[in-house]
Amino acid sequence: MLNYRFQWRAVFKHLPDLVDAAFLTLQITVLSVIIGLAIAVILAVWRRSENAWLFWLTATWVALARNTPALLQIYLFYFGLGAYGIHLSPYAAVLAAITFNNAGYLTEILRGGIDAVNPSQGRAALGLGMTPLQVYARVIFPQVFRAVFLPITNQIIWAMLGTSLGMIIGLQELTGMTTFLQSQTFRPFEFYLAAALIYLVMVETVLVCARLYARWAFRW
Repeated sequence: MLNYRFQWRAVFKHLPDLVDAAFLTLQITVLSVIIGLAIAVILAVWRRSENAWLFWLTATWVALARNTPALLQIYLFYFGLGAYGIHLSPYAAVLAAITFNNAGYLTEILRGGIDAVNPSQGRAALGLGMTPLQVYARVIFPQVFRAVFLPITNQIIWAMLGTSLGMIIGLQELTGMTTFLQSQTFRPFEFYLAAALIYLVMVETVLVCARLYARWAFRW
């Protein structure tokens, strides 16, 4: 180990491949968060519904998403659906699984934010003639997103790092591509260290962008 000689030439040679894989990671992250947040908004409202079917549908989704491993969820979308003749590509399976997981966690995050809003505001808005949809869109959710902005940011970071599980089913996102390249060049330490630095840059970029947005939107 003391005689180990670092050889970064292979990493520099394949840096474009790592960058492309990093963009694939970002693509899955952004799509899974946007779709997951849209689903979570609906589920968070349904969670407060008096309709038993809607309540239990939401509760089941949240329980499965939060209480089972994300890797198992990827397997279910990739191998499980295949047993029923539904064959998803590695990309589609990872996107579906991370979206499913995001929706479950974000639903609970939004539910906590909704509970923090004074119920009298909703009643007052209804008394002014707003529809329930308008109450949520104009009164409740603007306050909710301000209150839960930081937890949502944490979920974005989890989604980004969670995409690395896709390598198990052959998706060549950043971790998958790194594993493939190090197996071809036999320079594991250099490639995994390079991948770690790329992840660090992406995460820090998300955090900086989140701080700037919060300063602009919420005057923090």
